[in-house]
Amino acid sequence: MTNWLPDLSKGSGPLYLRLADQIESDIENGTLPPGAKLPPQRNLAFDIGVTTGTVTRAYSMVRERGLVSGEVGRGTYVLGGGAQPAATVPAPMAPVWNRTVSAPAGKIRMDTTSAPDLGQGVVLREITDRIVREQPEKVIDYTRVWPDKWRETGAQWLSTPDWRPEPQTIVPTTGCHAAIMAVIAVATAPGDKIAFEHLTYSSISRSANLLGRRTVVFGNDEFGPDPDDFERLCAQQHPKLVFLMSALQNPTLAIMPPERLKAIVDIARKYNVWIIEDAIYSTLLEEGYSTLVELAPERTFHVGGLSKAVAAGVRGGWVACPAHFAPRVQTAHKMVTGGLPFLLAEIAATLVDSGEAAKARVKVRRELAVREEMARQIFSGFEFQSHRNAPYLWMKLPEPWLSGTFKQVAANEGVLVDDEDEYKAGRGEKVFHRIRVSFSMPPSREDVRTGFETILRLMEHGRAGYDSYG
Repeated sequence: MTNWLPDLSKGSGPLYLRLADQIESDIENGTLPPGAKLPPQRNLAFDIGVTTGTVTRAYSMVRERGLVSGEVGRGTYVLGGGAQPAATVPAPMAPVWNRTVSAPAGKIRMDTTSAPDLGQGVVLREITDRIVREQPEKVIDYTRVWPDKWRETGAQWLSTPDWRPEPQTIVPTTGCHAAIMAVIAVATAPGDKIAFEHLTYSSISRSANLLGRRTVVFGNDEFGPDPDDFERLCAQQHPKLVFLMSALQNPTLAIMPPERLKAIVDIARKYNVWIIEDAIYSTLLEEGYSTLVELAPERTFHVGGLSKAVAAGVRGGWVACPAHFAPRVQTAHKMVTGGLPFLLAEIAATLVDSGEAAKARVKVRRELAVREEMARQIFSGFEFQSHRNAPYLWMKLPEPWLSGTFKQVAANEGVLVDDEDEYKAGRGEKVFHRIRVSFSMPPSREDVRTGFETILRLMEHGRAGYDSYG
């Protein structure tokens, strides 16, 4: 559709923003149907009397909003339909993974943050044996009834020094990711927008896109989400929900101070935005910390689990819901995941109820503190963020390294790390030149040291230390 012309006489603000909003509005009302081709940028700029840069910026913005796709030489098309030229329809392909599913032999895995192996398997074997022995009929059947213990232990695990959820608000889940997707299914509908910090746990954004939700992004800094940018986004894009990590944010490790928490909550209330608060890492903190759910329990879904502090394979997770939402989230979780396995839910609840989860968390904290101190010594003089209770570093790469290039070279040298693209919820112009270096999974401290020293050697020698002809 190359004869489409927008009307920029209405609205306020910069022309590129008015143009982007007009494109979005016309997509929503059907004027620009799925598969429609937008006019070439130079042609549209001439027709409406603006610079090509204005059109380019507007097209980039609607692309970041997940509304269009564009390729050099092909043009820009509205997403969601099959009206694009037949030759451009991609053939079926295998799933694309940014991370290696299984670390090849000889590679040190520093791209995942599961709880380190500190002997939890022995406890898990004893608990599993007892459950199978005492409740075999429940282990082999569908989960038809949820024991009160599952909700009570969830409330116990999610509690902070200043807040404890009521058990009736708790929904046990197969991990935090499943909990978050169930909340998204309940709190939003296909086509709704979900707000994410530009740098975040982007797997949620990608999963939400698969469910037909649209991603919109806003800025963050060393203290967490930028309130001014969040309010701008709410006023312009009207998201239904925002995904946040209030403490030990992934990957920046930001911990939101009380004034930042209050500012975000005030904006969410003003624009009627639901909040998902992912506390999967904050459960590792030894000191107290403030949460969004304490300030806004009426609109916050607070999610936590065992993966980072106890054992990822248990898939133990819980979500504390606003009043009256728990039954709906429970139903959505069953529909999204297929149901909660009795054995895994009972193992997770028993770990918490028996105190074994708390013991494991103490051991994990101590081990992470040792490994983080090792990183501080080895990377002295380099810029990075870390925390004694967190299982990763957010490392600034020195000149002339690019994040993706460093990831590939590190893999060639035997160390798997994450580049910054792994944590971008949407496309944008901002580049951080950072990698996330995780250190909880290598089985020994010596392996961690070897991984750190390999990364250090690459950063010190720059691109002269490798070639790309292999």
